Amino acid sequence: MRVPGPLRRGVNVAFTLGLMALTPVATAAGDATRGAGVFQQCAACHSVTPSEHLTGPSLAHIWNRRAASAEDFRRYSDALKSANVIWDEATLDKWLANPERFAPGTSMTFAGLKAPKDRADVAAYLKAVAENSAPPAGRGDMGMRGGKADLRKAPPDAQVKALSHCGDTYTVETADGKKNKVWEFNLRLKTDSSKLGPLPGNPVVVGAGMQGDRASIVFASPKEISGFIKQSCP
Repeated sequence: MRVPGPLRRGVNVAFTLGLMALTPVATAAGDATRGAGVFQQCAACHSVTPSEHLTGPSLAHIWNRRAASAEDFRRYSDALKSANVIWDEATLDKWLANPERFAPGTSMTFAGLKAPKDRADVAAYLKAVAENSAPPAGRGDMGMRGGKADLRKAPPDAQVKALSHCGDTYTVETADGKKNKVWEFNLRLKTDSSKLGPLPGNPVVVGAGMQGDRASIVFASPKEISGFIKQSCP
């Protein structure tokens, strides 16, 4: 029996739509190599070296693992700890698009990656990191790794040999023989106990501020601070 033209076309359309419904929809896979570059936006706060935590936790082993599960990271927000999600393409896409919307109350202040391709590529990169097949992610100069300097490689002009206080002023003496006077309100005293922190007894001064009028002195542990500062007025 010959099927009329309009009916035949309708049957063909229905058959085609049926095949489309039965065929899995292919999703574009992320590009791990490109993702390594996009990840530099994250590198100031996150390392991909195992157990190397910065402002945020290391992302070395997050793939297919529960959020907020790194045992040696102690700064997760309650919002992320209670999120009950596993990191994969779908959850990372939502998280990277808008962390605050994904987990209201999160301490991560990053505004998010707006381009879907950027998110897919970063997810692909983090998956490759977990599988030990990641492309190199590019590092800065002067011992920088994961956005953080290796303070054990500080040059002489950053190695603090003496620190004295008088009135409202600190005098910082460095290994290159120079003495710099800093208003006490502009000098921050910090600690870094990681493997990139200074060696015990060898604090390092790190400049900060757009005009170079602020600085931080980083010690290996809190107990060093009070003993290192001497009260001395010329």
